[in-house]
This record gives sequence, C-alpha cells and structure tokens, in this order.
Amino acid sequence: MAIVGVGIDVVDVARFGQSLERTPGLAERLFTPDEASHRLASLAARFAAKEAIAKALGAPGNLAWHDAEVVSEASGRPLLVIRGSVQARADELGVASVHVSLSHDAGIASAVVVLES
Repeated sequence: MAIVGVGIDVVDVARFGQSLERTPGLAERLFTPDEASHRLASLAARFAAKEAIAKALGAPGNLAWHDAEVVSEASGRPLLVIRGSVQARADELGVASVHVSLSHDAGIASAVVVLES
C-alpha cells in the first residue's frame, strides 16, 4: 500500500457555531441527519474531516458535502464513509482505504485524513 493523499483541517468551534447560527440551512447542507445529531464540537470535527478529505483528494470543486460522512463504530472509533462524488474522485486516484482521526479540545476541532492505495 502507498499513501495517495493526506489532508488536515482545523476549525475554531465557537466560530463554526456562529456560522451555523447565522446561516439558516447550513447544517443541513453540510451534514447528514445522523451527523447533525452530534454536539457542536463533534460537528466541527466532522466538518474538519470533510475539509481534510477534500484536501487529500486534491481539492476538486465538485465534491458534495453529504458524500463524505463521519460515522462511529460501537467502540467510538470514527470512520469516514464515502460515496457519490467523493467515491468517484477516490476511485480516480486508486484509493483503497480511508483513515480518519478526529480531535477537539480547548475550543479547536481538528481532523486528519490519510488515503492509501
């Protein structure tokens, strides 16, 4: 296996919360219903994961927000499920596996995505 792409993103949780409050419908555009059920810090981390996978894929402009979804295993481990436009770009690059790590502390949420062939 080889690394196909790496992406990282950092989000100010309070500022992200203000954006969600200020822009009606933003949460629905960014998150699936399951994702939207999480607390603000977890939402910010999920947004960071979506940005990080876009970067890892070379930041094409045609990716749909709902085509990358962060879900949790029973253990709590996050998984990044991709489909549609995100899956199509991953297929173009030969991506066989997607790894994601999320964190939030001290008002900052972050995510790292690693793509392997």
